[in-house]
Amino acid sequence: MRHIKQIFLALLFASLATVATAQSEYNVRPGDSLAIEVLEDASLNRSVVVLPDGRFNFPFAGSIQAAGRNATQIQSAISQGITSNFATTPTVFVTVRPVAGSFAPTPTTSAGTIDVYFLGEINSPGVVSVKPGTTLLQAIAISGGVTRFAAVKRVQLRRTNRQTGVQNVITLNYKALANGTASNAIELKDGDVILVPERRLFE
Repeated sequence: MRHIKQIFLALLFASLATVATAQSEYNVRPGDSLAIEVLEDASLNRSVVVLPDGRFNFPFAGSIQAAGRNATQIQSAISQGITSNFATTPTVFVTVRPVAGSFAPTPTTSAGTIDVYFLGEINSPGVVSVKPGTTLLQAIAISGGVTRFAAVKRVQLRRTNRQTGVQNVITLNYKALANGTASNAIELKDGDVILVPERRLFE
């Protein structure tokens, strides 16, 4: 049994290493998704979206710079950030899922559109290009709506002032917006981040 497990792990290492090598020439950009796997602790495995500031958060490691780095460099940064929680240096693999679905050169934002970022309990997390004037409710609909695990009364709209760098967080009730009992005319701006948290027990 132990021999079979060793063979399985060896094949897994080889497979993941091949994926990482194939992506080694691609530099991550905001809006890309990262599938992260820590072989020594499966509870840390997750998918994250690179935020407009080029960073993402990871347990124990905090905020990590991703934009401008390739998968190998991000793997190293995560491993260094969490290594104090392990007896030996953890093995981390990162798979990049570009926002455009390919490894093509970074395109410029289409004229007449803005980029909005979705995180959390949303059916299609990632970056979505919408027309100026698009409301929060409309953008959530475009992204596929919220999941059944969403805390619909605690949806966050995070907007960063590009001149001061200060981020403002507005908590909104998506259910009230959808039912028309609250103003749904909240127009989004380029770089806005919509975070839909997971609902708590009995929420």
